[in-house]
Amino acid sequence: MDLVVLDMAGTTVADGGLVERAFTAAAERLGEDPATMIDYVRATMGESKISVFRHLFGGDETRARQANLAFEEAYGELVSGGLIAPVPGAAEAVATLKDQGRTVVLTTGFARVTQDAILDALGWRDLVGLTLCPADAGGRGRPYPDMVLAALLRTGAVDDVRRIAVAGDTSYDMLSGSRAGAGIVAGVLTGAHGEAALTEHGATHVLASIAELPALITEYEA
Repeated sequence: MDLVVLDMAGTTVADGGLVERAFTAAAERLGEDPATMIDYVRATMGESKISVFRHLFGGDETRARQANLAFEEAYGELVSGGLIAPVPGAAEAVATLKDQGRTVVLTTGFARVTQDAILDALGWRDLVGLTLCPADAGGRGRPYPDMVLAALLRTGAVDDVRRIAVAGDTSYDMLSGSRAGAGIVAGVLTGAHGEAALTEHGATHVLASIAELPALITEYEA
């Protein structure tokens, strides 16, 4: 596995439910009742947030963009308040993967401004050489395979998609990885979805946390 594509919130980043808190704040700012929408938000964790809002607002692009901006602002405010932290062992896992000669890319369903705020809050600007958000992959986030394939194209790390490992905490992460043809699609149990949902949507392996990924890849290659 020469290319490892990792999700952020829930996988490498512990945000303590900030997505739901930011969504609630965004809905309230727009005069909407978040209680009528929260189930869909939970079910689609990992998807590009603008896509979620397009669905919730019935394709009303103006309303969806207003909601997405309010969400990103609310999440950024929470991040700036110091309410996120690395998943235990995440930074060490990334370091180990890089020491093994693998290229590691961090991906997110958030907009670039929010991804950068997270990286800054954690001091992770130099953790990996490439970070991607949906806009970096033509605008389509998960469950499409685009970000995984963009990581392949931008890094040139592999010439075979089966040499890619993908890890995430949501069903959409699993779908994205499997649709990209990744050899390893690892679900982690530190975020939104449980083992059954991860397996149902394409996980080849389910791990307690991202800290177990380097050992899994080494064993897989043995």
